[in-house]
Amino acid sequence: MSGFTIERVDGDAGTAYLVGTGPVNWVVLQEGSDLTLIDGGYPGQADAVVESIRAIGARPEDIRGALLTHAHVDHLGGLAKLQKRYGFDVFMDPVEVAHARREYLQQADVRDIAPIAYRPRVLRWLATVTPLGVLSRTGLPDAQPFPEPLDLPGRPKPVAAHGHTDGHSAYLVADEQVLVSGDALVSGHPISAIAGPQCIADAFQHDVDEARRTVGDFTRLDATVLYPGHGPVHRGSVADAARRALDI
Repeated sequence: MSGFTIERVDGDAGTAYLVGTGPVNWVVLQEGSDLTLIDGGYPGQADAVVESIRAIGARPEDIRGALLTHAHVDHLGGLAKLQKRYGFDVFMDPVEVAHARREYLQQADVRDIAPIAYRPRVLRWLATVTPLGVLSRTGLPDAQPFPEPLDLPGRPKPVAAHGHTDGHSAYLVADEQVLVSGDALVSGHPISAIAGPQCIADAFQHDVDEARRTVGDFTRLDATVLYPGHGPVHRGSVADAARRALDI
C-alpha cells in the first residue's frame, strides 16, 4: 500500500474510499463486489489505482462504471488508461463530455503557470507531476453524459459544480454523508501553503467567479465528510468547510 493512503466511510449503499496521493486523489465506491471509480489520477498512476482497488480486497475487473469530476489530466489520465484496459463506461456532466473527448481543452498551460513558476512549491510540484504525464493531452473519445437514471454501485448522486471547468461535477456518496468535490473544493495542494479547506489556485481555474459560486452552493449541503481531489480527507461539516474556503 506504499504510495497512497485510504480513508473509508460506510453507508447503506456500501463503502466509499478516498485514495490519497501527494499529487491527486481518486475515490472507489464498493457495493457488494461491484465498484464505481471516480477519477483516476495522472496517466502514470493507472497502476496505483489498480493497486488501491486490490488493497480494499476488490478487483479492477469489478468496476461497473466510472465517473469523472472533470477532464483535467490529473483526474482523467489514469482513468483513460484503465477504461481501455477493463472496458467500463465513463460518465460525466453533459457539459464536460466534449472537454473529455478533447474537442477543446480547459487546462492550465505554460501561460498560466509561467507567472508563478519561480516559486519553490511550484517547481517541486512540476518535478513530481511531469514524470506522471502532466503534459499528456490524451482524452476519452467515448466519454458519455450521465444516463437517466444513473445506476452505479454506491448510488452516487451528481452535484453540478461548474467553474473549475465548464462541466465540473461533484458527487454525494455514502448516503449523502460524503461530498466528492474534485477540484471545486480542496483541502490542500502541493503548490499551496494553506492547510485545510480552500479554493484551488486561480491559475488552475477556468472561471474563478463561477468556481466561487459553486463553493457558495456547497454551504447549503448537509454532508459531513469531504473527499477532495487534492489534500487529505476533511471530517466535519462540508458547509462550514466551504465557508472557510470562501473566507481565505
